[in-house]
Amino acid sequence: MRNRSEKNRLKLRSQGAFGRILVLTGARQTGKTTLVKEAFPDYEYISLEDPVLRMEYQRLSAQRWADQFPLAVLDEIQKTPQLIESIKAVYDQFEAPRYLLLGSSQILLMKQVRESLAGRCQLLELYPLTLPEMMTQSWDDPVQESRLVRWVRDGVDLSELPPVLSRDVRYVKACACFERYLQIGGYPALWKENSTVEEARRWLYDYVQTYLQRDIRDLAEIRNLEPFVLAQQMSARLTGGLVNYSALAKEAGITAKTAQRFLQYLQMSYQVFLLQPWFRNPLKRLVKSPKLHYLDPGVQSAVSGRYGSLTGQEFESAVVAEVIKQLKTADVRVDFYHLRTVDGREVDLLLETADGFYAIEVKQSRSIHSSDARQLKGLPELLDKPLLHAFLVSNDPVVTVLEDRVTAIPASALLS
Repeated sequence: MRNRSEKNRLKLRSQGAFGRILVLTGARQTGKTTLVKEAFPDYEYISLEDPVLRMEYQRLSAQRWADQFPLAVLDEIQKTPQLIESIKAVYDQFEAPRYLLLGSSQILLMKQVRESLAGRCQLLELYPLTLPEMMTQSWDDPVQESRLVRWVRDGVDLSELPPVLSRDVRYVKACACFERYLQIGGYPALWKENSTVEEARRWLYDYVQTYLQRDIRDLAEIRNLEPFVLAQQMSARLTGGLVNYSALAKEAGITAKTAQRFLQYLQMSYQVFLLQPWFRNPLKRLVKSPKLHYLDPGVQSAVSGRYGSLTGQEFESAVVAEVIKQLKTADVRVDFYHLRTVDGREVDLLLETADGFYAIEVKQSRSIHSSDARQLKGLPELLDKPLLHAFLVSNDPVVTVLEDRVTAIPASALLS
């Protein structure tokens, strides 16, 4: 079992004045139930999967809830929206009770939370394992924050890294974990000791067939699943590229509007991230289409049906997904963008903070040259805030300062 960064964060949030109701969402099988049982052993665990039990809980008054379940975890809360009204009543009438609401449906749950619990709860998201979490061995093994998180959140200048990292024990471990992450992704079930890549791929296939497609079908009320499956497969094969709803619609035999709706469902179920374009510079002709990134390379491979060596775009998606997971998990306040001009100049990932931007360009190469950073040169003149630092992230094991505020760094080093 790997440790999770969210464990301490959840505990701290629950103890605060505004922690009486916490809502934890995330894709199925990211470990929400396991996490809260570990972090809150004194909370009563209530699963709402059983329709008979759901009816019994719905009949409880606010007073009965407060008396019988002063501390409780309510799993799959979106299946019983009436209970959210009950929890709201408990919150308004009693100060002591504290509740953790778990759900895998952002589509249904967030609508209910906005309508009933606005101003009464804190929202948290649980993603598949991050690289620092993959490197732990148990709940008692501390999760060390990555260089990326410390750099962006704390402004710590880590450019004084040793040029060659191959003798660093933590870096060697990070490389092994990152390589496995590229093969199977970060779902906790796949990181058990002695599990094989073949076993992981079977699990991922079943995950896509059961949880993912079933949930999307139910949430979107799709009667004919085949067009959605085709659109889903096409999106997985196009990960790391610009979204073209018309092309996606043509391949799946649906309208562009339906294709857009399907991608929104994938985003709401935590399978993809639509990376929005940055285009605030009115003097430059900038592309305004989002880029699509699958949030887990294992799921992306299972959906696309393509295994083996990653393409450049698939590698880019895996790195971008890891950056997004880490910064969101650490609660770092950043906005995520990509930048592309109409003449083909692009930056894979822009991280906007209050003080400026961090830029990340991803290359799959194991040997980086200064020319690989050409997309990062002249970037400050396009932006409306300072460029704080730019990273050329690759598989090259050597850390190189290419120029002022531009560093080439191995993916495994930056993300661990």
